[in-house]
Amino acid sequence: MRGNCIFCKIIEEELPSYKIFEDDFLLSILDIKPWSRGHVVIILKNHKENIFELSEAEAEKIFPMARKIAIAVKKATDCDGINVIQNNGETAGQTINHFHIHIIPRFEGDKVQIEAAAEGIEDFEAVKDKIIQNL
Repeated sequence: MRGNCIFCKIIEEELPSYKIFEDDFLLSILDIKPWSRGHVVIILKNHKENIFELSEAEAEKIFPMARKIAIAVKKATDCDGINVIQNNGETAGQTINHFHIHIIPRFEGDKVQIEAAAEGIEDFEAVKDKIIQNL
C-alpha cells in the first residue's frame, strides 16, 4: 500500500466496497460515485500510479479483463453502449493516483458528458512522425 491511497485501502479491505471480481492481480468494484448505473472500476492490486508505470505483463492481463467486465456490465444493465476510460495525470482527469480503468454503461438520453475536442491542431504529420519515432 502507498500512503493514503484509497484504492490500496479498498484492496486491503480497510474500506468497504461492492466487489465484482477479484484475483491475485486485479480488483473490480462498483464505483461509489457512479456516472451511471453499473459503473465499474477495475483496479490493479499492485500500486502503480498510471499506465506509464505498468509492465508489459501487467498491461497484458488488465485489458482482457476490461473487455470481459464490459461485456458482463452490458448484459447486466442492458445499456446501449459502454465507455472504457483510463486517465493518466491530473490534466487528463485522473483524481486517484493508482492505475484503474472505468467501465461506464451508457443509456440513450443519459446525462453523462464526455467531451474531447482539440481545436487548432494542424501539425498532424509532425505529431504522427514523433509518435512513430517513440514506438
